[in-house]
Amino acid sequence: MAVKMRLQRHGSKKRPFYFIVVADARSPRDGKFIQKLGSYNPLTVPASIQIDRQKALDWLHKGAQPTDTVRRILSFKGVLYLKHLLRGVTLGLFDEATAMEKFTKWSGEHDQEFSKRQENHKKERPRGRQPVARRVGRPEPSRQTVQPRQQTESTSQAEVSAKSVEPTQSAETKAEQ
Repeated sequence: MAVKMRLQRHGSKKRPFYFIVVADARSPRDGKFIQKLGSYNPLTVPASIQIDRQKALDWLHKGAQPTDTVRRILSFKGVLYLKHLLRGVTLGLFDEATAMEKFTKWSGEHDQEFSKRQENHKKERPRGRQPVARRVGRPEPSRQTVQPRQQTESTSQAEVSAKSVEPTQSAETKAEQ
């Protein structure tokens, strides 16, 4: 039985909200699942992600294959990095304490970087709505006076077409005479 870690869509039309679930690959997208690992809301800025790292790690060790989007979410939350470190422990490259120390160091740096991005986003966002109407009591800026219209291409084209009509009329009048 092939097991996938994937998103299960909830929410109304145009307002998606996802659960991160472990499901049989043959089951429908929003159908039966084995276990719920967390949630993902792409509508918030930045997108909010809640996930149980230990459950996700256990399912990765059991052989569950994440979809592309879930893989990115797991990478962002550090689950794939933790799996990588624990693989080094099993190979004997370093002990588990060192692996956890590296993970906590990475997690702290990642959280700081994420909070900086979040604050920069708040600074860039405009505060409130800008008023459209002008305020009463302030003098309006002086308006430019409208210049009389000078001869443009459209008037010269009209004169040309009038001139071209005159010779045909004169030819008709000559024929009548």
